[in-house]
This record gives sequence, C-alpha cells and structure tokens, in this order.
Amino acid sequence: MKISIIIPAFNEGKTISKIIESLKKVDGFHKEIIVVDDASTDGTYKKLQDTKGIKVIRHPKNLGKGSAIRTGIKSSSGDYVLVQDADLEYDPQDILTMIKPINQGKAEVVYGSRFTGSRRNMFFWHWMGNQLLTLVTNILYNTTLSDMETCYKLIPLKLIKSLNLRAKRFEFEPEVTVKILKRGIRIWEVPISYAGREYHEGKKITWRDGIPALFTLLKYRFVD
Repeated sequence: MKISIIIPAFNEGKTISKIIESLKKVDGFHKEIIVVDDASTDGTYKKLQDTKGIKVIRHPKNLGKGSAIRTGIKSSSGDYVLVQDADLEYDPQDILTMIKPINQGKAEVVYGSRFTGSRRNMFFWHWMGNQLLTLVTNILYNTTLSDMETCYKLIPLKLIKSLNLRAKRFEFEPEVTVKILKRGIRIWEVPISYAGREYHEGKKITWRDGIPALFTLLKYRFVD
C-alpha cells in the first residue's frame, strides 16, 4: 500500500519539521508526503524548501484548510490518502493501526477515533461541538460514528477524487464524510491517541467553524 499523506499548513513553522520527521520514521507502508503551504507568513515555507524527501506546493494566497487538502489530493499518487495536521495533535504511529482493517479486507475507508483511544482532554466546548456534529451525522445518514470530525481519515485516492469536494475551510470533514456515506460505504473506526493543543500554541479552529460544518451536514442530506 502506498499512502499519500497531505499536510495542509498555515503558519506552522514551530512544528512542521517535527511532524515531517515523525512521518518519515513510520514504517510498514510506502508513503509520499505532500505539504501544501497555504500562504504562511511565519517562515513555514522556507523550512519546507530546506526539507528533503517531500513534495511542497504553495498557495499564493490563503485559501483555507479544505482548499489546501483539495490541492494535495490533485497531486497525490498513492493508493490511499490521509490528511495529517501539522500541529502534533495526531501521532503518525497510529497510521499503522488504521491500515490493518484494510490489509485484512475488512474495510474500504477507515477513520481514527479520538474518543475511543488514549487522549489528553480537549476543551469542553470543542468536545461538545464534536459530539453534536457527530450526532447530527449519525441521525441524518443512519450511521454510528464516534468521531466524524477526526483529521485521520484513510480513504482510497480513486474514491476521494470522485467525490467532487468543494470545501474551502474546516467544513471539509463533514463534506467528505457524508459523501462517502451517501455512496453506501460504511466507515470503519479504530482508536487513536490525541493530544489537543491550546490556542496559545497555535490552535486555529473555533466554535464559529461549527456553524458551516452543521450547514454542510444539512445541505448534503438533500443535494449531491
């Protein structure tokens, strides 16, 4: 299996090198690492230019996380795609857990659930927002996910390219999830670890991002 690992990065100069090195140390599958710099202004792009063994794409202006992921998908050549945030919240070693159901022929799409594995507790309102969006997903699309908003989604490249994704920002997670479910594909979840970072460490998502996510869930229930 070859996995295209897409890292959308905006002003992640403090951690980008660490996450790339962590990814390189994970054995057990072939990988290509694609970093999409979303017009960073903190020196992230300079660090990427000095890093070997990765593919770097730079947006001339900031377009949002969803746009960066879609750019990465277009440049991917793996059998599967996985998004890796640059902020060290997700442990690349957990990718090995995620590929097991696929290698065993049990699953086509695998999500890493932050709520069934070991974790450093996140903010209460972030937890509530995640639970609400996951509950709405389960009700509208007749499924039983525990973590719809997880970053760790292992999806066949052919499948994700066929979904006609349009998300520009953080609504990428609900859009890709509901479009997979509407294809009749059941998502396999495995437990992963999670170490949420604080706002002073650079965390970007806020409660406001939950509003377009909720709208996305409702919209795609009735349109393609």
